[in-house]
Amino acid sequence: MNAAVKPELLTDEQKSIHIRDTVLAAGVALRERHPWLKHQDLIGTSIMAFSLLGMIASGTLYIQGVIAWWICVPLTALFASFIHELEHDLIHLMYFRKKPWANNLMLALGWLARASTVSPFVRRKLHLHHHKFSGTESDLEERGITNGVPWSIKRFLMLGDNMLAVYLRPTEMLRATKAYIKSQKPASAEQARAMGKEQLRAYFPLGNIYYALFHTWVVTHVVLLSANALGFALTPSGWFASFLNGLNVFAVVYMLPSLLRTFCLHFVSSNMHYYGDVEARNVMQQCQVLNPWWLMPMQLFCFNFGSTHAIHHFAVKEPFYIRQWNAGVAHKVMREMGVRFNDFGTFKRANRFSQTPA
Repeated sequence: MNAAVKPELLTDEQKSIHIRDTVLAAGVALRERHPWLKHQDLIGTSIMAFSLLGMIASGTLYIQGVIAWWICVPLTALFASFIHELEHDLIHLMYFRKKPWANNLMLALGWLARASTVSPFVRRKLHLHHHKFSGTESDLEERGITNGVPWSIKRFLMLGDNMLAVYLRPTEMLRATKAYIKSQKPASAEQARAMGKEQLRAYFPLGNIYYALFHTWVVTHVVLLSANALGFALTPSGWFASFLNGLNVFAVVYMLPSLLRTFCLHFVSSNMHYYGDVEARNVMQQCQVLNPWWLMPMQLFCFNFGSTHAIHHFAVKEPFYIRQWNAGVAHKVMREMGVRFNDFGTFKRANRFSQTPA
């Protein structure tokens, strides 16, 4: 640390600026050492192509009997995790800033690969709002993935299923949605209603189709297993047997990888972000670095999100692979400025920054 920089004499805003400047300078230096990193559009396109082909190859190998389901599921989830990070960077226009059609095409391809997620075209507004008001009631993006919810079986179930995250707490999500719409300062009641309708369509159509199939698959197998356990042998036949066999394959090559990736990402993200007693726009209070060794299995399926995402809150424009590359530099200055590392008390505090929830 520069000897002239004394953290105890800085405001939180000044600390945030110092972290941002240090991280961005490291990014500039990295690109000077490796000029190929300046071809950001090409890198993003290559990662998307590699990830999509990886998902397709993994599923094909399973269908052909070359690999088992327990290999296919995590392997596909790993490829999908790259696409999630790409989507996040695309939302911030880190690729194809001057070619909106290409940016939108990549967003659409990413959504096809991960239909369990909110439409990226709806998420763009939610995520940009998240950066401004992270940890407040109107932060609909984080509230949607259980941030701020006390730990229970209910929260555990909601982490991997975005629909359950709404169905199991309708009043809370309605309140968060209203707070989000109010924060956008709609010019009229009609505009406010249009914003509400947009949120209702957040999963249309891909997410709605995905969850209809996923819940059908889960309920069907729960019924079959329960019946067999009670001594009633239920054996699907005819068209339903064919449908269920196809759904079982789809579960392995697509739905279970989505469940695994979503659960890991939401567990890490909802616990590294703070909620409820943070100052709006105070980046120093928005999130921590969460990177203990025992989280590595989950970090694997969200590209080390807990360790690197806090860097993004300070230096927004750096793509995910640069954040990972320069994590050592970023973590050093973040520690010096007082950013929290591995604050496990957040699990007991329902993600509050300091206060114990009532």
